[in-house]
Amino acid sequence: MSDVRTAAPTHYRVLAGLVFGALAGVALGLVLAPPLVVAGVVDAGAAVRYGLPVTRVLLDISATIVVGLSILPKLLGFDRPTHTEPVMRIARPAAVIAAAVWVVTALTAIVLQAAELRPGSDVSVGNAIDYIANIGAGRGLLFSAACAFVYLIIGVMAVRSGESVPAELRILVSMFGLLPIPVTGHASNWKYHDYSMVSMELHVLGAAAWTGGLGALMALVAYRKGLLAIALPRFSKIATVSLVVVAVTGLFNGLLELVLNPVVPFPQSLFTTGYGLLFLGKTVCAGLIAVLGAHIRWRLLPKISQHKVTAIVQWAILEVTIMGVAFGLAVVLSRAPVS
Repeated sequence: MSDVRTAAPTHYRVLAGLVFGALAGVALGLVLAPPLVVAGVVDAGAAVRYGLPVTRVLLDISATIVVGLSILPKLLGFDRPTHTEPVMRIARPAAVIAAAVWVVTALTAIVLQAAELRPGSDVSVGNAIDYIANIGAGRGLLFSAACAFVYLIIGVMAVRSGESVPAELRILVSMFGLLPIPVTGHASNWKYHDYSMVSMELHVLGAAAWTGGLGALMALVAYRKGLLAIALPRFSKIATVSLVVVAVTGLFNGLLELVLNPVVPFPQSLFTTGYGLLFLGKTVCAGLIAVLGAHIRWRLLPKISQHKVTAIVQWAILEVTIMGVAFGLAVVLSRAPVS
């Protein structure tokens, strides 16, 4: 098996595509569903109004990167350390950096959400502590930050000791840190709150595994033909399951909110509310991602399995960028009123 690299590494292009897509998604989302500013009512200010969704999407992206880099060793396997270790020597410290960003953005989100809840008050640690003590979203973000910090410690151990720190432990901690995320924004319909929350948990986990796994493979393995021929078929199975989970749960949650909207009837609410437009935007992104994924799965994967050169990097970067747009739209969607 040959793992000779045939071109320059794609770390930065994949990361740039994901981050650019996410920020573009936030910008598009704020156009489709602009924040409501009521005349005569004290507003938290533009820094909070626009800084919070940017912080939240960076939180989601950093957590997704951690998940993807944690899954990577399972995709590569452990029976060829001479081939996989050069990749993992890059992946492990990258995961530590992403975990640190996750911690910082989660804590920053707490401060900004506390300021949003009490417009006109100072942005302070005291307000943030009070927000954590009294609001479930604050506790959810703190728990997520704590999981990210635990991962950071485990990640440093993995940098020093390699795969003697189990990949399963890193996956478990990173996934566990994602579980509180829906509590901090989604599932506002209380009639079916329990079902909606379970659905959102699955949605977040599926999206993180799908996006993070693809991003990690393309950033670190794309030009190592031998490893890619082994890892991509394994990831393809994860991607297929994730696609189904993300699509079903996304449709369930979005339609649930729109159908039960007491102000604007469905399907009119799809086209006349910011929430509906954001939902349509996410649906379009999901459709495009599915088409691109199918192209990679059915057209490129057979060639990759034969160690042939393909345009996998270009197609995958496009897919990751659209995934980023979907992440950005999702952040705005989680904060948008349904009516």
